[in-house]
Amino acid sequence: MIIGAGFGGLSLGIRLQARGYAVTLVEKQDQPGGHAARLEVQGYRFDMGPSLITAPELIEELFQLAGRSLNEYLTLVDCRYYRIYFWDGSSLDYTGDSDRMRAQLAQLSPGEEKAYDRFMAHAQAFYKAVIEDGLGARPFGWKELWTFLPTALRLGALRSAYSLAARYFRDERLRFTFSFHPLFIGGDPFWAPAVYQMIPYLEKVGGVWYAQGGMHAVAQALARLFQELGGTLLLSTEAQQIVARNGQAVAVRTQAGEISADIVVSNADYLHTLTQLYPKPYRVGQLRERMVQYSMSAFLLYLGLKRTYPDRLPHHTIALGPRYRGLVKDIFRRKVLASDFSLYLHAPTRTEPAMAPPGGESLYVLSPVPNLQAKVNWETEKYSYAERILTFLEEKVGLEELKQQIVVQQFYTPLDFAQQRNCTYGAAWGPEPLLWQTAVLRPANRSCRLPNVFLVGAGTHPGAGVPGVLLSAQATEKAITEAYPLPVRSGMAASRL
Repeated sequence: MIIGAGFGGLSLGIRLQARGYAVTLVEKQDQPGGHAARLEVQGYRFDMGPSLITAPELIEELFQLAGRSLNEYLTLVDCRYYRIYFWDGSSLDYTGDSDRMRAQLAQLSPGEEKAYDRFMAHAQAFYKAVIEDGLGARPFGWKELWTFLPTALRLGALRSAYSLAARYFRDERLRFTFSFHPLFIGGDPFWAPAVYQMIPYLEKVGGVWYAQGGMHAVAQALARLFQELGGTLLLSTEAQQIVARNGQAVAVRTQAGEISADIVVSNADYLHTLTQLYPKPYRVGQLRERMVQYSMSAFLLYLGLKRTYPDRLPHHTIALGPRYRGLVKDIFRRKVLASDFSLYLHAPTRTEPAMAPPGGESLYVLSPVPNLQAKVNWETEKYSYAERILTFLEEKVGLEELKQQIVVQQFYTPLDFAQQRNCTYGAAWGPEPLLWQTAVLRPANRSCRLPNVFLVGAGTHPGAGVPGVLLSAQATEKAITEAYPLPVRSGMAASRL
């Protein structure tokens, strides 16, 4: 039994079903995908969460396991990275084309183009250690730590992502460009370990892709594949509690009744699993709960527009406010809602016009904000906050008369993440990727409280982000198949999840 049909639950379900396990997957919402849900209003379609694909081979592998081709289910379009609008009015088209990047850096900050190749070589070394050597795709224990530690020390993995960028670049704009990636996985670039600097190389070698129909189309394709393999997907079925007897999980209680299981996997939020889904005798105490540091949240604005802005908005855009370090500190450490912000904008209609009515634009705007440990009344604050964002987009990004073009406007706040997705403190990315919450110190893929309960998704090893979640499914699969291999062990129907 897998609780939660996010990318972690779906990909693990496919892996186990392909191996011969009988898997039932229960999902609280009425559609699969978890954060990768779809919102459709008046012909405007929006991805509600993740918006891009890196490491597409991780998705393709799932179809290969089933003897299928990804192309039978999805159409991926090469989508070349991001435009970054800096606080001083300058801009950079961030791309995987090394020649183009060097040329842009030479114009933006003469002399610093020479640092680009050196930085990317360093990022490549992290990529090799984590991705190519498979550390992210298997359970990470103390043995793996001691194996990785010499490489980590040699590469400076224990320093922060920002400090590594600062080692190569003097211009603060470039320090942002080559350190912001931890924000994509809910991390503070000034605290997230430099090992996450593998992400720029991951993008460079694997590209940045868009799935026709949006990221929810990926979730639908994975759900379809899972069911074609014989898996059972129960939507609108909320898991209320794991049922245990004699120190073993034996079922999952839902609003429709108990569903028996020999193995249980939670793709739900980490602390929600430990404090709500676990049976009371096995739940963590308040001390353990307080020890977990949770990531930031996000304020999401979905705008259906009467017109497009092709000159100002490529498919992916980052628009920066006047502060970097100070804003990040407000979000992660001070936990206050700042008066300024930096934004990520997703305009899928640039690649797929059918995501909006003819001539229109579906625009997704994400503003990183503190989680619900900040005392913000989002029920009232969301209106004024959205208004400030719209003004910023008009004045600083050049989206002329944006407010007059709005046909659809909807919000998704940290409160929604908490209430609709069971995210602790409304933290969209789970536990923050800090040095002491990474690798062996991140929640393990197998529970230490109930031996036949496992975890998958952003809250466990290796971490958040679509590639991280897909890798967590590989790690959890290995943990399950090592503990409960097929054929069925005597006395336990290990093939039934």
